[in-house]
Amino acid sequence: MELVIMKAFASSPSTSPAAFQIRFRSLFDSGRALAFPCDANGQVHLDDLSERARHNYLYARAVVGREYFRPEVLPRELH
Repeated sequence: MELVIMKAFASSPSTSPAAFQIRFRSLFDSGRALAFPCDANGQVHLDDLSERARHNYLYARAVVGREYFRPEVLPRELH
């Protein structure tokens, strides 16, 4: 599965990495998804995202049901 994880670059060093991610799976390509750091409730802190990640997140939200499934909130996979 091709999973594109958009990283949040916090502007302050005191911000801890999110323990969860919100994942948008493609409707048409089963191996493709977009994922963004979030809290346990699926809340994404837009101010912490890079400009590109923010754009991709807002796009994914706008095309749910047309290009992506409804998002899932999952524990973040640590590498």
